[in-house]
Amino acid sequence: MADPSTLTHPDPEGGVRMMDASQKSDSARTAVAAGRVHLGEEAFRRVREHDIEKGDVLTTAQIAGIMGAKQTDKLIPLCHDATINGVEVDFTFNEDEQAIDVRAFTKSFGVTGVEMEALTAVSVASLTIYDMCKSVTKDIRIGDVHLRAKTGGQSGNWKSKSEDTSPAES
Repeated sequence: MADPSTLTHPDPEGGVRMMDASQKSDSARTAVAAGRVHLGEEAFRRVREHDIEKGDVLTTAQIAGIMGAKQTDKLIPLCHDATINGVEVDFTFNEDEQAIDVRAFTKSFGVTGVEMEALTAVSVASLTIYDMCKSVTKDIRIGDVHLRAKTGGQSGNWKSKSEDTSPAES
């Protein structure tokens, strides 16, 4: 277990508090997150052919992902309100898996990172794909939501060992 004196969120009484970031310096920060939505044959085909009754699945999911990134501090307890300077959400059809790969890139200049915003964008976009396709099948799986890379801040740059793409190239 971690030394309680080094933890950033517990208060002296053992409750929780938001970490004080006021002494941190502003810096450019980016994050890339990814995930996968397994749809199955029919739903995958219908999304690709724009044949879902609710409308354009990927455009709606893209907007939802961007909105989700902007609302991260309202959804995740103790998450700072980051100034988001840019959010990109995009999709790739994964034929072999009959899945849609979801990727989000977030960018900020501030005192806190934007990893949670990228992860939230992927999660909300994925949930939107599920919502729009559930009339075709309920057998939809959302998975492998993970941080691929981040830049900036005190901890510096980081890239997942299983990824070969830098945030700037993602």
